[in-house]
Amino acid sequence: MGTYISLVNYTEQGIGNIKDAPGRLDAARELLQNLGGELTAMYLTMGSYDLVTVAELPSDEAAASFALQMGSKGNVRTTTLKAFNEDEFRGIIASLP
Repeated sequence: MGTYISLVNYTEQGIGNIKDAPGRLDAARELLQNLGGELTAMYLTMGSYDLVTVAELPSDEAAASFALQMGSKGNVRTTTLKAFNEDEFRGIIASLP
């Protein structure tokens, strides 16, 4: 499973219907499960981004599908980062010539 961090901003539609956000989060969690993944963390943030999420998904293709499906609903825009944990980081560094 890969780890993906998403930096999320509400669109005008999303902030205009902010009271629906908990239900949208539940729907996102269900979509992740349908894609074979899991939402491992979600944070409401202050600053440049409105939310930060951490999810585990089985592939980059599943992560792309999730981001596209979420964006197509019109409530959020995302920037998604593939993340490597410490063990993966150490393995990558150890494999360098």
